[in-house]
Amino acid sequence: MAERKIMGYSVHREILDEGAVDEMAEKSDSKTSLCEKVKKSMRCSGPRAKECLLTSVPVVSWLPRYSLKENALGDLISGLSVGIMQLPQGMAYALLAAVPPVFGLYSSFYPVLIYFIFGTSKHISIGTYAVMSVMIGGVIERLAPDSDFMEWDNLTNETIINITNRDAERVKVAAAVTLLSGIFQILLGLVQFGFVVTYLSEPLVRGYTTGAAIHVIVSQLKYTFGINPKRYSGPCALIYTVLEVCFLLPKTNIGTLVVSIVAIVGLILAKELNSYLSKKLPIPIPVELLGVVIATVVSWQVDLENKYKVDVVGLIPSGLQPPALPDVSLFGKVIGDAFALAVVGYGIAISLGRIFALKYGYSVDSNQELIALGLSNSVGGIFQCFAVSCSMSRSMVQESTGGKTQVAGALSAVVILFITLWIGYLFEDLPKAVLAAIIFVNLHGMMKQFMDIPALWKSNKVDMLVWLVTFILTVLLNPDLGLAASIGFSLLTVIFRTQLPKYSLLGQIPGTDIYRPLEDYSQVRPVPGILIFRSSATLYFANAEMYQESLGKKSDIDITKILSAKKKLEAKRKRHEMKIAKKAAKKNAVHTEGEPEMEVQKDIAIIEVDAEPSPSLPGAIVLDLSPVNFLDTVGVKTLRRIRGDYGEIGVEVVLAGCQTGVVDNLQSGGFFNDKVTKSCLFSTVHDAVLYCQSSRTGIVDKETYF
Repeated sequence: MAERKIMGYSVHREILDEGAVDEMAEKSDSKTSLCEKVKKSMRCSGPRAKECLLTSVPVVSWLPRYSLKENALGDLISGLSVGIMQLPQGMAYALLAAVPPVFGLYSSFYPVLIYFIFGTSKHISIGTYAVMSVMIGGVIERLAPDSDFMEWDNLTNETIINITNRDAERVKVAAAVTLLSGIFQILLGLVQFGFVVTYLSEPLVRGYTTGAAIHVIVSQLKYTFGINPKRYSGPCALIYTVLEVCFLLPKTNIGTLVVSIVAIVGLILAKELNSYLSKKLPIPIPVELLGVVIATVVSWQVDLENKYKVDVVGLIPSGLQPPALPDVSLFGKVIGDAFALAVVGYGIAISLGRIFALKYGYSVDSNQELIALGLSNSVGGIFQCFAVSCSMSRSMVQESTGGKTQVAGALSAVVILFITLWIGYLFEDLPKAVLAAIIFVNLHGMMKQFMDIPALWKSNKVDMLVWLVTFILTVLLNPDLGLAASIGFSLLTVIFRTQLPKYSLLGQIPGTDIYRPLEDYSQVRPVPGILIFRSSATLYFANAEMYQESLGKKSDIDITKILSAKKKLEAKRKRHEMKIAKKAAKKNAVHTEGEPEMEVQKDIAIIEVDAEPSPSLPGAIVLDLSPVNFLDTVGVKTLRRIRGDYGEIGVEVVLAGCQTGVVDNLQSGGFFNDKVTKSCLFSTVHDAVLYCQSSRTGIVDKETYF
């Protein structure tokens, strides 16, 4: 590594306070009013209308410039590969959502086409996703449990489930929550609320998806063992479900278990082979599709359903569902779940979209992504789909097989349309255990996220705590309540970190205008007679009192004790003055008129308050506010109190490094008055130090000013 060339510089200028800087830079006081902003946003012109159209409907912008020569082949191969993956995944994730498998195919068609028109990411694969499906499954099982559809069968003299009525009601619930989540996403996008995803930090998202994966695994155990456990809801439902599954293990269907084991082992081996040959093959082997085809053929030939009581997919109707508005009366029951689905689906999609955008050098509009997903879910809800997001596994396949634009997604939808219209019925004999096996194997990547724990332990223990708490809350409280509680905990960690900042006394690196904490650097020297104090966090109501206390501890000045002693001394002096005045008045009263006034007794003690501050106190205190990005009214009052209290004992307090917004907060908070002006504010710590030195001695320290 080449040695960096060190260059020196020298700056000669006057010491500048904030008022002087405003004057030199000609600060503008004009601010655009809310009314003017609204008027400006409502103005319409030809170029503005065109820009609005291109932004709202991105396909109009990029499709006319689509290059067949550069993109067509890659998008074709990618679209076919992803479409083939959508078939088994769509059917498998429909089981997670507690709806018939064919509705997973619908959810892989309509939303994908809508996103093709309105989406801005070129590489993410929209469609069914495990976490979203298990969240919807929880809502459906709560509002349409099996117990609501139990009927007495006169032929068998047993209570059976009316599957037809149950599935019809469950589809209604899924469509309602999907439409409502889409409406939420559209509204959030229209009000430019795309930044909401910033509250979903990466540790939170990864901990949440890992916890949701545990729910996915537990929900599929009934298909793996061929049992029918009771469905629980509410907190700790997963624990109760696991206990119920363990209780029912003796009733395991051996045929179903054998199918599950063979399918899982076969899929794992095939995926490993796929990874081994990935560099030699132009496109990956469609492992899931081959598994589905082979399992369907074997099930049909062996007649697994009748001979071994293996549960199969069943009737898959050909064609598409006609549009129908979901039951609006369900909206009130699913409003919280819909909002959680809207936030989680958007958070996962935008996170993956930004990764690909950064890799390939294009931008993703966060607000437009909200609208695109909202429209996808809204239209999907009308066509009896369930909520969708992007799948990491399909997105990786779409990218690795050469997909370069949203055309790949549209082609995958065409593949699903072909399957749904003409060959869907061929998969009616597919065992549900195979779909569960596909889900288990696809969750392999999420299980690897447990390795985040040791990595976060080394890098950031607070993030590790967020990951663990999010995981535990998601497992115990279910995905919907777990998400809300996890976001709340994540925000609390931010608040606690601002309540417990690092307070430091700064010193100067000799021969420079750079100031660093004294405890962190051995060559940093304190400035004689000047105390420089800094907090690592902003100053607001939650830490304002601690800020003032820490200043006293760091400076070793008990300001309360000093002020109390001074007030007592002042009160004692006033009492003595009043005593002297009374004695003088009494003596004057006994004198006759015309006699000369007697001198006041000279031996009465006079108490004097020192005009000069104690030599042990610093001459000035500089508060470095460069880390502060805003001040509330409590913060402003705290600074005003600090300046007033220390000023009373002869210590001048000045502020340095104030951002423009902080200066405005000081102005609006009443910090300035006739006696306190912007002359106590300085742009840099060095300016403040020079000012304090010159005000004390009249001469600038040569070692400080260079």
